[in-house]
Amino acid sequence: MDIKRAKQILSSPEDITVHYHGQSIWIDGCDEENGLCTVHMRGNENEKSSVEVEELEEV
Repeated sequence: MDIKRAKQILSSPEDITVHYHGQSIWIDGCDEENGLCTVHMRGNENEKSSVEVEELEEV
């Protein structure tokens, strides 16, 4: 995925399924300068991680 699409998904009112290494995640924020997104696994909002946007896959 690219950062532009990640930002579109983040701002969308729709529930768009995104996977990170096969796990369903929510995008919480995008760091365009560094190509990173802050994400958390669905059902576990307490564990947030920064991951490279290229590792995210829209399903």
